[in-house]
Amino acid sequence: MDFKDIKLTGIDADGIEKEFTLADFKGQDVVLYFYPKDNTSGCTQEACDFRDNFNRISSRAVVIGVSPDSIKSHLKFKENHGLNFILLSDPEHKLSELLGAWGEKSMYGKKYMGIIRSTFILDKDGSVEKEWRKVKVKGHVDEVLDYLLNK
Repeated sequence: MDFKDIKLTGIDADGIEKEFTLADFKGQDVVLYFYPKDNTSGCTQEACDFRDNFNRISSRAVVIGVSPDSIKSHLKFKENHGLNFILLSDPEHKLSELLGAWGEKSMYGKKYMGIIRSTFILDKDGSVEKEWRKVKVKGHVDEVLDYLLNK
């Protein structure tokens, strides 16, 4: 299956629950970023960085955050931090696996499977144009914005 056709439930920019596919955004550039968990420090910082730069990014691309968290969790995350972009729920990690954003991680010597913080720029046809793997939160949104402004 093509990653653009996977249906995921999400919360749109207005906080309304909807079903999405990435094919819905054909004709627009998309910043698709994968993060491990709602309301954790790094994920909150990254989301707030996208929120704070939304006006600069949204003139060039749609912003979509993806994690395995539930819709209920996404709603709370969105409300707690005034997030102004789409959040998709990928609990079965279908989309994250196809894009290589799901894999083995390690914390305190213990190995487990989870989201590998990653960001992708999808072009107007939905193809991956640029990717960042194992993203470090600090300064990342600036990298994304710089890429979008100079492409």
